[in-house]
Amino acid sequence: MIQLRSILLLLTCSLLIACSRSETSAAGLPDTGNWVLINYWATWCGPCRDEIPELNKLDAEHSDIDVYGANYDRLQGPALDEAITELDIQFESMLADPAQLLGQERPKVLPTTYILSPQGELHSVLTGPQTEASLLKALGRQ
Repeated sequence: MIQLRSILLLLTCSLLIACSRSETSAAGLPDTGNWVLINYWATWCGPCRDEIPELNKLDAEHSDIDVYGANYDRLQGPALDEAITELDIQFESMLADPAQLLGQERPKVLPTTYILSPQGELHSVLTGPQTEASLLKALGRQ
């Protein structure tokens, strides 16, 4: 039952993604069994701005890790596009707030990153700015 809930959670999160990745199944799920990082950010958050290049690098250099952004201020449309451009966010962005789908409260600290295992289970929640090294360590790689 927990496995089914996790699969449904990941499916729902995937359907909320603004742009689909090329390696998704017909249902919108990544079919590579990747780790998923969902990072909450805001333009007014200085540590978020510092962390974005680390997330861009992680997403670009690790094909088994998918990074998604969730704008804390719930921006939509052109306002979201402008914020993504301003911060040079190069990973995918979610259109809806994923906290409830993850069974979590909205973050009270930014940046906050949720890490989902390749099985779609919540692995950990990280608060504060992260580096590529700290994220890889949270995944058990260093």
